[in-house]
Amino acid sequence: MSTGPGADSAPAPNTPDDDTITAKPRGSTFSSLKIRNYRLFATGQVVSNTGTWMQRIAQDWLVLSLTGSSAAVGITTALQFLPMLLLGLYGGVIADRFPKRQLLLITQTAMGLTGLALAVLTLSGQVQVWHVYLMATLLGVVTVVDNPARQAFVAEMVGPAELRNAVSLNSANFQSARLVGPAVAGVLITAVGSGWAFLLNGLSFIVPIAGLLLMRAAELHRVDTAPRGKGQLREGLRYVAARPDLIWPIVLVGFIGTFGFNFPIWLTAFVDDIFHAGAGTYGLLNTLMAAGSLIGALLAARRGTSRLRLLVGAAVLFGLLEITAALAPTFWVFAALLVPIGAFGLTINVTANSSVQLATDPAMRGRVMSLFMMVFMGGTPVGAPIVGWLTDVYGARVGFVAGGLVSLAAAVGVGLILARVGGLRLKVDLRRGHRHLEFVARAPSPEEKLATAA
Repeated sequence: MSTGPGADSAPAPNTPDDDTITAKPRGSTFSSLKIRNYRLFATGQVVSNTGTWMQRIAQDWLVLSLTGSSAAVGITTALQFLPMLLLGLYGGVIADRFPKRQLLLITQTAMGLTGLALAVLTLSGQVQVWHVYLMATLLGVVTVVDNPARQAFVAEMVGPAELRNAVSLNSANFQSARLVGPAVAGVLITAVGSGWAFLLNGLSFIVPIAGLLLMRAAELHRVDTAPRGKGQLREGLRYVAARPDLIWPIVLVGFIGTFGFNFPIWLTAFVDDIFHAGAGTYGLLNTLMAAGSLIGALLAARRGTSRLRLLVGAAVLFGLLEITAALAPTFWVFAALLVPIGAFGLTINVTANSSVQLATDPAMRGRVMSLFMMVFMGGTPVGAPIVGWLTDVYGARVGFVAGGLVSLAAAVGVGLILARVGGLRLKVDLRRGHRHLEFVARAPSPEEKLATAA
């Protein structure tokens, strides 16, 4: 339960035939920024996110330079997300048990220290690939707690009325940093090497830490912390398993996060093997994808509802676009397709994230969001090595096609399941002037009619 002024209230579970999770009426794109605590949080995040993207680009390129292997880039990514797969649910228990603001002060400090350590190793000329693997693993361990705490803390800062807008602006914030970070990283790597990108990332965490310290605790929408007790992990899993409006969006983002979001592997391989370019081109491709993601985030911030059919439709188009990009004949066609891929990928993330948060009791939010992040990010240790191996053995195009096919299949499968749960069926109408594809109410079977009559 929530306490204090403006406390959250747990929304009623959705019925299977209601695929809309209401947040607030369509309004200002930046309405949640009127809240002082959230402004401090958002300012800190845009600075640290810029540093994080600089480090991601520098890290991928450093590993490729040290090893010459796309699989090694995949291993680095896998190690960073392996702790989320193994320990992610425990991170959610911790996030529900302790004050989230204090947890974030600890985790943000630790994340800054990992960047500084990698900077020292690289600038001193001592860095080896195992150093990068170790720092990626340590960062992943910290992220186990940081992710669910940060996701759930947004609701405490803004309350339920502004939650969807704040989630969308968080994504816009992240993608704005993604526009700047790769471009700056490309310049730094070319001019002075990867070490300076790591250094700036480590220092960037000063800003979010200061923002957390300056927040007014009395203005937070307080949520009681869960008491220490047995079975809290199983309680969270049972809660999600009993809710189709939670479990199936999580399953879908799990498949897409595991196999469809391996862009560090694909983009480095396309730049190196197909386009025969350097770090600057890699930064450009990341920037183009970020531009599409930013557009998607800003559009999502204006929507008043989170519709599960939007989630499924975006996932279908995301998979189709990945397959199309993998077969693109020229560099500029490939680059242009990254913009809508970024937009639809972001739409998937925001719609699933806000849908799950708004449908979850505040007391369970840390555990539910840890499961969400575990399957979205924690699947990477499974998918990244597989995709990296496919890319190394069969080429960048085959690896990218494989990711798109899995994403497309998952979207179609989950869409059909949600339609069945909601009592819907797909209607195909090829007549001119009619909607060719739409979901309509499914006629009850004879058994269902008898059961109703009884």
